[in-house]
Amino acid sequence: MRDLDSSELAHKIVDVLSEKKGIDILLLDVREVSLLADYFVLCTGEVDRHVQALAEEVNRALKALEIFPLHSGGDAGSGWMLLDYGDVVVHLFAGRTREYYRLEELWKDARVVVRVL
Repeated sequence: MRDLDSSELAHKIVDVLSEKKGIDILLLDVREVSLLADYFVLCTGEVDRHVQALAEEVNRALKALEIFPLHSGGDAGSGWMLLDYGDVVVHLFAGRTREYYRLEELWKDARVVVRVL
C-alpha cells in the first residue's frame, strides 16, 4: 500500500465519516494558521454511541491501510473524541459539545476544503 499524503489522508477520513452518516463534516486546511497539523476534520455524531462508532470506523479503515493514530483522546461519553494522525487531527463531537467549543470559530482563518452537511 502506498503512503497517503496529508491531503489524501484527510479526504479518506471525510469519506469514512460520510459513509457512517457523520453530521456536518468539515475539513479545514490549517497549514497557514497552525503548526499543529496540516488538516483538521470536524464531525458530529447523533448520540454518544454514534460518536464511538465513527471513531471505530475511522480507526478500522486506516488500520487496513497500515495507518495508526499517534494519539487518541476523550471518549464518546465526554462528548468529544480526538484522533491524532500527525498531519491530520480528527475531532468527533456529540451534538451540543461541538456548539460549545466552536472550533470552527477558533480556526476561522483556516481554509475550508470540504463541508458535508
